[in-house]
Amino acid sequence: MLTFPPQLTEAAYAHPSPLVFATVSGAHLYGFPSADSDWDLRGVHVLPLREVLGLAAPEETHSLERDDGQVELDLVTHDARKFARLLLTRNGYVLEQLLSPLVVHTSPAHAELVALAPRCLTRHHAHHYLGFTRNQWALLEKEEVPRVKPLLYAFRTVLTGLHLLRTGEVEANLEALNVEARLPFLSELMTLKREGREGEPLPEPPAAYQPEHLRLVRELEEARHMTPLPETVAEEVTRAVSDWVVRVRLQAGG
Repeated sequence: MLTFPPQLTEAAYAHPSPLVFATVSGAHLYGFPSADSDWDLRGVHVLPLREVLGLAAPEETHSLERDDGQVELDLVTHDARKFARLLLTRNGYVLEQLLSPLVVHTSPAHAELVALAPRCLTRHHAHHYLGFTRNQWALLEKEEVPRVKPLLYAFRTVLTGLHLLRTGEVEANLEALNVEARLPFLSELMTLKREGREGEPLPEPPAAYQPEHLRLVRELEEARHMTPLPETVAEEVTRAVSDWVVRVRLQAGG
C-alpha cells in the first residue's frame, strides 16, 4: 500500500480555501513512479460566496509548487464550479483525479460527486484519450534520447481510454490495465522506471514498440463507435451536478 509523505497532508490542510478532496495523480497513480518523481496532488476547493458573487472574476485555480529537498510537490486544485464544468465535458483528467483511489483528503461532498461521475461518461471521452496518447507519442519521437516515461504515458492513456469505453470504468493504473493487455514489455519498462530515474532512457528505439501502440489506437478508434456509453450527458445529470455546486458553495458560506 502506498504511503503518503506528510508534506501532502500538510499542503492539503494549509490550502487557503475549504477542500472537497485532494487525491494523488501522475506517476504514483499510474503505477510507475521513480525515486525522483514529484507528487502530483489534485483536487477541488470551494471559493467563498463573496468572491464568486462580486464583480471581479475569481481565480478559479490554485496552484503550488514546492520542493523541500525531500518531497517535490505539485499541487493544483480547481474551484467546484470550474471542476464541475470540466466533469461535464470529455475531460479524462478530472475523472481520474475525482476517482483516484489515492485519497489524501476527502469529504461527504467528494463522495456525492464520485457517485455522479459514472453518469457523466460519454463515448466522446475517446477523443480525450486519443489526443493524449498521440501527443505523448509525438513527444517521444522528438526526444534526442527517448525516455521510458513518455512511452509509458502513451500506453497508459490509450489503455485507460479502451478500458473506459468497454467497461464504463476509469482505471488509470498501467499495471492493472496490463493484466488484460498482456504486453510483457510494459511490465519490464514499468520496473525499469520504478527502479530508475525520471529520465530513464528506453532500452530500444520507439519504433520497436510502435506497432503495438498503433494497434491499440485503432482499437480505441473502433471502440468509440461500439461503446455502450451514451452520446451526451443526460439533462438530469447536468442538473444534479449543478445542484451539487450550489450545495457546496452554500455550505462553505463566506
